[in-house]
Amino acid sequence: MLWGRGLSGFLFAMVAAAAASAAPPEPEHGNRERGKTVFEACNGCHQVGAGARHGIGPHLDALFGRRAGSLDGFRYSSAMRRRGKDGLVWDAATLDRYLQKPRRMVPGTRMSFRGLSDKRAREDLIAYLKAATASAPASNPSAPSPPRPEIGGAAMAIEGDAAYGEYLAGECVTCHQRSGRTDGIPSIVGWPREAFIRALFEYKSNVRRHQVMSMMTANLGNEEIAALAAFFSGLDPQ
Repeated sequence: MLWGRGLSGFLFAMVAAAAASAAPPEPEHGNRERGKTVFEACNGCHQVGAGARHGIGPHLDALFGRRAGSLDGFRYSSAMRRRGKDGLVWDAATLDRYLQKPRRMVPGTRMSFRGLSDKRAREDLIAYLKAATASAPASNPSAPSPPRPEIGGAAMAIEGDAAYGEYLAGECVTCHQRSGRTDGIPSIVGWPREAFIRALFEYKSNVRRHQVMSMMTANLGNEEIAALAAFFSGLDPQ
């Protein structure tokens, strides 16, 4: 009887071990291909992959394990720099919380993105970023990207008058806060001048459709747009 129970136990252990070895591995959370599609909503501000540069937002290369607000050459909000000094480091868990509701996790962030409520979409995006951010950024990520000649090229070639831009900005700051805070309206403080000029021309030519912005840019010429870009790109977010 004792021998029988011992044999039964041995056989049970062998069967359990075989079943465990045959079990499929735990699936990785998120789908990179779907995440690449989700990232299309982000790539207007953030570059990722080999040679990435700062734009409206910082480049995302080497994102995982990076302290928040720590890249040289990008002007973060004081809120993001403070969170980094307090120990916020980007990993799958912290990115998931931030992407769900950026302004809840970092009140005062300049990022105008309202958040991604779909958990699977966040997992897909994080899976994509894990792979895509492993590349090395540009040797000088703060250097401006080459201008796109198809839109705004003439204004980009002008050295804008920041003082004139400050005068023109009176209408802009009725909606966009000079401090760089969002509060429902995207921040335009500290934008790279090329990105700023490109955005205004896209509104002006209805590439981007927004009734108020189309009206505001309709009568702006190259000199005015270059001046506004010089002014706002020179401001530091608070």
